[in-house]
Amino acid sequence: MWIVSATLIILIIWYFSLLISSEGLQPDQYLKVDVATSLLELRGFRREAFILRHATVFRSTDNWWNRYLGHRDAFAATNFPFEIVTLYPEFFNTAVDDTERAAVLLHEARHLLGDREEAALRSTWMAKQRLGWTADRYSQTRVWGSTERLTKAEFPYMFQCGSDGQSDCY
Repeated sequence: MWIVSATLIILIIWYFSLLISSEGLQPDQYLKVDVATSLLELRGFRREAFILRHATVFRSTDNWWNRYLGHRDAFAATNFPFEIVTLYPEFFNTAVDDTERAAVLLHEARHLLGDREEAALRSTWMAKQRLGWTADRYSQTRVWGSTERLTKAEFPYMFQCGSDGQSDCY
């Protein structure tokens, strides 16, 4: 009982330290998150939308743990199992519309559900058509380019289709 209590206290302190060392979203940012989450729900990603709406705390700046770990050109970062998602300015400014923001949130929701980076990349890339995030409309955007580059590096077999044998299979 003592070990369980001590562990629980440490986890609670850790969680609140993550919250107090970062800033929350502004109202206009919450609105963009809400619209993108609604789009996920509309496209059939109910489980992911549910966790984003009801279990996630969104932040706009890095907490101490994210600063310690660092991040490469990320649009967002997730602190699992604490269900904290940090949305960087690129999420709001670089994503061209709500569909791209929904794609980023879908990826982060997969982390919130326990997926590691590889699984989150794979499932997001495979679901892009269902989401409406397609090459004909988004292939020139930075979010698409970053995601495609990471997915291609991790899963080259997903890009061995078409007459040239180098096209996206999904």
